[in-house]
Parts: sequence; structure tokens; C-alpha cells
Amino acid sequence: MSVRRLAPKEVQPESFAFTAENLAWAESTIAKYPAGRQASAVIPLLMRAQEQAGGWVSEPAMRYIGDMLGMAPIRVYEVATFYTQFQLQPVGTRAHIQVCGTTPCMLKGAGDLIKVCQRRIHADPFHLSENGEFSWEEVECAGTCTNAPMIQVFKDVYEDLTPEDLEKILDAFARGETPTPGPQNGRKSSEPVTGLRVLTSPELYDGSVVGTGAGLALAREAIAARANGATAAAAPAPAKPPVAEAVKAAGNADAEKPAKPVAPPPGGQAAGKTAD
Repeated sequence: MSVRRLAPKEVQPESFAFTAENLAWAESTIAKYPAGRQASAVIPLLMRAQEQAGGWVSEPAMRYIGDMLGMAPIRVYEVATFYTQFQLQPVGTRAHIQVCGTTPCMLKGAGDLIKVCQRRIHADPFHLSENGEFSWEEVECAGTCTNAPMIQVFKDVYEDLTPEDLEKILDAFARGETPTPGPQNGRKSSEPVTGLRVLTSPELYDGSVVGTGAGLALAREAIAARANGATAAAAPAPAKPPVAEAVKAAGNADAEKPAKPVAPPPGGQAAGKTAD
């Protein structure tokens, strides 16, 4: 695991405090935990501090949160430096690009996306662009392997990317716009690129067909019946034979089986006889 250190003092702010709105939110979050367990709120409070500060957590913010939760500063530092979701130095004011570099994305072209970031933002990760508006880093799996390659910008993900797509996304952020997140190739969610080929009836997804695994055939019956103004009959349960008949049938089957020959005991003597 890489070493993560706090930003140097020259870029740290002198102080930090939650806004009135965020302070009220923080107090309500802390109140959800039992007395003596307030430290459990450290991660959500760090996340809110990061959002308020424009995408990174400063040392004064960590100390402020430690005071709120009754935690020693080192305990807050431990959490903030362990989880890579916390940025420990300033990031781009418009966008911090997190490029997934795990195997599926790399196989689908993540290396080309990194080259775009190196050319457009900075040659090295965790550095600001000349105007301070952009930064980038390579991250581990972000959970959209089906739609690789992808990037994450703050809370939004952009999937099925080509280098040209990333160029357009950076241009949009530079203009002050927020590009539409999600797949960039027309794919819907994580469906096949060519679209669904089975289970395509909208009724299967709008809640109008409800069942417990009745199967597509029963669903189609219900749809057809509703279209005809009738109610589809419930599928009958498979008939079971009475218990007595089932037991009798099993007994007859055993009786019809040929008897297995009994092997003679050791020594060749028949069972129950002794040598003269």
C-alpha cells in the first residue's frame, strides 16, 4: 500500500469550521450513535468536510472533527490516511479525475485515458493543472467493470470511454458545465451494448407483473389476459400422490428388485453349520 501523507504546511489553511448547515447535519449524524460511541461518525464527518473544502481534507479539518468527537488528532489522521477516498491535498477546483486502472479497465483502454490526463492536466498524478482547475490520479476498481474503461469525478462516474470522450468531458468541465454521467456510448445502465434481447416487456419492470418466480410464460399470460380484460388463472400446483399410495408404490418397487446373493462366510462354510 502506498504511503499517504498530509499536505505540506504551506498549503494548509489556518483553520476549519463547518458551515451552519453542515454543523447541524454533523450534530444530527453524531446523535445517531450511542453515548460514548461518537467516534463512529468520523468517516461521514470527514466526507462532509471534504465536500465543503472543495474536494480535500485539511489538517485543521481533521483536528476540528477530532474535537467534535472527542478523538485524539492522531486517531482522525489514521482514518483519513488509510482510506483513499479522502484526498489529503488540494484537487482541481472544477474536476478531480480518478481513472480506474484495474485489469478490466486496462484491457479496455484505461492506459489511453491516463495519457489524456497526463497531456491535458499534468504529467504526474496528484498535481494541479497550471490553472488549478484539474487534477487526476489512478485508482483501483471503482465497480463498473462491465462498462470499462471508466473514470470517476467526485460522485459521478463516466463509463465506456474512449480518449475522445474524455477530451470532451474535460472540455465541458472547463466551460463550467457538468457532463451527463453514465455510459458514453449509448448503453443503458449495464445492459448489452446492442440492447436487451430477452425479458424486454416493460411490464416486467414497472411493477405491474408480480410473482414469485412464476417464469416468463406466466408473465406473458398475465399480460395477454390483462389486454383481453380477463384475469389470468394461477398456475395449479403439481399434484402429489396420497402418502399411503406413495409408500405402497415404494414398497412394491423394492419387492420387485432381485434378491442379492449372500456371500459365503470365510472358510467356505455355509452359515449356521460347523465342521464335523
